[in-house]
Amino acid sequence: MKFSVVITTYNRLDLLKRAINSAFSQTVECEIVIADDCSSDGTSEYVNNFKEQLPPRQQQRLIYFCNSVNSGHAATVNAGISLAQGEWIKFLDDDDYLAPNCLEEMLCAIAMRESAVICSCIASQVNELSAEVSRTPVLGPGSAFYIPQADIHYGMLLERLPFGTPVQVACTREAFLKSGGWDIKLTGCDDIDSWIRIAQFGDAIFLNQCLAYRTIWSGGYDQKIFLQKRLNTNILMKEKIYALVDEQYRSDIPAFDDIRNYLKLHWAIVALKQKKIKNFLKLADTSVLSLTAWRLLLASALARRGNLHTRNLRKIVLIE
Repeated sequence: MKFSVVITTYNRLDLLKRAINSAFSQTVECEIVIADDCSSDGTSEYVNNFKEQLPPRQQQRLIYFCNSVNSGHAATVNAGISLAQGEWIKFLDDDDYLAPNCLEEMLCAIAMRESAVICSCIASQVNELSAEVSRTPVLGPGSAFYIPQADIHYGMLLERLPFGTPVQVACTREAFLKSGGWDIKLTGCDDIDSWIRIAQFGDAIFLNQCLAYRTIWSGGYDQKIFLQKRLNTNILMKEKIYALVDEQYRSDIPAFDDIRNYLKLHWAIVALKQKKIKNFLKLADTSVLSLTAWRLLLASALARRGNLHTRNLRKIVLIE
């Protein structure tokens, strides 16, 4: 089995260096593909010079590709994966980085469940100085869990199964290609959209280990998307997940109008925290009257804090 770490970058050379170092520092050997969205900050010169200084055998591990024009994040992900040779793809944005044992731990879990097509882990949220400010929650007891394909979309819909951002996730190259790759038309949630489609082709694994580091900063892509746009995209993602929930769970899930109201409440509260009162009033509207939406909001908050177990998911402990 072989991993390819696909690093996407655009004009963030200083951060990219950290991401590259984290890929080369893995305790198991991997291929490293750097997909550059036409940077103009010297990224090309740096990477090519970096590669020349590597021993010949190590040079073969590093592939660099640069778009001829700026094409966007999703298109750059697709371009990088088209060049990767690994059976499994580990996603990595330039402002994030991996723990040295990330791939090793994923390989151990994957080896025990050959039916898995997607794997995720806990991530540490760090600031620009790499100091931890928060951490994604543990998913129940144990070290790692296998989630049958039939359970995945139910877990995603009710936010009991948070695959998370690219730095947390790996998938098989085969499932990625079958799913059609990342949707270049989406602005935001292109990663979640991909996980939704990949999960149609096999089972999932979640590792209760912190193996990834996500930088939270003003330059992050998600910080540049307006709240209303983020709400609309979230609703679209939930609609896609809702349609794929296995029949056995249909009687357990709320009506989609309640899910829509829950999302409105969530983003309204985000607007309130940001002291954007006009946005709060616009986003909240009549959703504040939905008791089901408030219950979903509370359940989601508890899940994010690790206080709510993944009830009804047939988890199997893989590693103790």
